[in-house]
Amino acid sequence: MTVVEQPDAARSSSAERGTRSLLRPLVLRVHFWAGVLVGPFLLVAALTGLVYTLMPSLETVVYRDELTVPASAAQVPLADQVRAGLDAMPGTELRAVRPGATPTDSTQVIADDASLPESSYRTAFVDPHTGDLRGVLETYGSGQAMPLRAWVDQLHRNLHLGDAGRLYTEVAASWLWVLVLAGLVLWVGLVRRRRRERASALLVPRVSGGRRARLLSWHAVVGLWAALGLLFLSATGLTWSTYAGENISVLRAQLSWETPEPATTLPGTAAATTPGSSGDVDVAARAAADFGLTGPVEITPGGDGAATTVTQIDRVWPQQLDAVAVDTGSGQITDVVRFADWPLAAKLARWGIDAHMGLLFGVANQVALAALAAGLACSVVWGYVLWWRRGPGRRPGHVPADGVLRSLPRPLLAGVLAVTVAVGVALPLLGASLLVFLLLETLLDRRRTAPADPGADA
Repeated sequence: MTVVEQPDAARSSSAERGTRSLLRPLVLRVHFWAGVLVGPFLLVAALTGLVYTLMPSLETVVYRDELTVPASAAQVPLADQVRAGLDAMPGTELRAVRPGATPTDSTQVIADDASLPESSYRTAFVDPHTGDLRGVLETYGSGQAMPLRAWVDQLHRNLHLGDAGRLYTEVAASWLWVLVLAGLVLWVGLVRRRRRERASALLVPRVSGGRRARLLSWHAVVGLWAALGLLFLSATGLTWSTYAGENISVLRAQLSWETPEPATTLPGTAAATTPGSSGDVDVAARAAADFGLTGPVEITPGGDGAATTVTQIDRVWPQQLDAVAVDTGSGQITDVVRFADWPLAAKLARWGIDAHMGLLFGVANQVALAALAAGLACSVVWGYVLWWRRGPGRRPGHVPADGVLRSLPRPLLAGVLAVTVAVGVALPLLGASLLVFLLLETLLDRRRTAPADPGADA
């Protein structure tokens, strides 16, 4: 009998198909369990995120009286504006000032208030043309979120449950990319099985056929078109998380990917003015303007022996984020950091965060985020409906393809476990939930394969 050896290419293709056939049930099972168990977290994150996309535009209307002023050629010295703002906030300490960037913008005098939570500030809004107070509000974060946007931001971030509530967003962000990648793998497998169908049949949702087939098509196609955006939201969302975010911060510090800031230490006793005084702000503003810093800026007074910093804060594309340090004793620029010189990783982090917040491309950015949030919410709901209609009598369906871990060859199983451990170290909450998944799978496998008790029927 003659043995015909397979060509190397054929053997490689066969092995690839074998690996795919072994891993596909595992991917399907992970996608299923993650969707069922993490779906509620994703749905809440999507819906609160959808509401948040309205806030940057809405707050300009709600807080129009504080944010805008009648245009005028008159101009009150910035130092006087700062004093007027601080007088309206007794017991606070000046943190920063944002002069009006246009003739219709108010000046924001931002102060630290010990009675407010972390990252929240007391802000006075002053008419730069008259020095009149327009109002005092509690603001939040580096983006100076007004109270309405700050409330929605905290709802999206932690459901107003504090640090414990942040775990829900970390679970959602940690699992979102897993769900998306698993869905893409399943979609590719569907393409391979339906090679004869037109591409549009797999890229455009069905509007005909059975209800389950239409739902499955919408679930798959919307997930496909939203995949890149959802992966982006997952990656950027993790930077704000508790445990994964800390790991990301450590990595950025080790690789020198942090956002550069101008050096503020001055030699000797060069800084002779009172720390945080309105005079410092006035001198720094003039020096920065003479240097060429234009557009919206934030001025942060230094303390004894420290320079005052002036930083551009225009976060809409193209961004202006240059910064200078000013010796307010002499009015000289002592250090300059240009956005063009930032490390690429720091730029990517800035762009990613601003795009996640709907600021980078203005209204277009907010519309894209709203579409992604709506698509994610719909995909979660469609997934639950598909599961519910999977079983007889429209009862919840069966779990797909059990025993997948037991069926994997040991080398492949070892690889899966190694990837799980590596991901778990980087993303602790994902790792913990993956560990629970593996333990459940092991227990279920043992239960299914356990020999029947001979005395059970006695």
